[in-house]
Amino acid sequence: MSRAVADTFQETLVRELGADVVQRDLALDPLPADAWTHTAATRGLPVEERSPEQQAAYDLATTLADELVAADALVIAVPLYNFGVSQHLKTWFDLIIADPRFAPGQQPIAGRPATLVVARGGGYGEDTPRAGWDHATPYYERILSDVWGLDLTVIEAELTLAHVTPAMAELRELADQVQNRAHDDARSRARQIGESLRRAA
Repeated sequence: MSRAVADTFQETLVRELGADVVQRDLALDPLPADAWTHTAATRGLPVEERSPEQQAAYDLATTLADELVAADALVIAVPLYNFGVSQHLKTWFDLIIADPRFAPGQQPIAGRPATLVVARGGGYGEDTPRAGWDHATPYYERILSDVWGLDLTVIEAELTLAHVTPAMAELRELADQVQNRAHDDARSRARQIGESLRRAA
């Protein structure tokens, strides 16, 4: 569902702005789990003393940071897995922060629009049994908004498992409403960003 809502965002932005899109799918093309360890080991180490693995990881971190610096806007789509942060997205964050441009205190992309699309299989809102169990979204917000200084909007799609979970059958109508609203929010946010980018051009 997070991918579907992000697709709605992207399609709206491309259709109404003609925007060029750069995609990095961390599920289909995951980052090496040991890349951050190798990158961190290069700190203070002369280039000629780096191992091939360290240099490759350093180059990967540079590429990821280059993509981010070049972007006028950012959309991140991620499902909630087991109440916590996606390993793939955490590796992406870690590698970018390892780049000197994103070192603590540096905000090279501050103020740029960012949209975080979060999909959750169940309900995690206030007054639900799982309220407070989403330990991932606050982390993402901290990095994107507070550490990187992005102009962040969060779009949430909940109850995404209702149509495949018999015990959630009574929630299916509500699930459809919530997910339709997420798509509407994605279109609205894309148009808002498109208009902002047009004015800035």
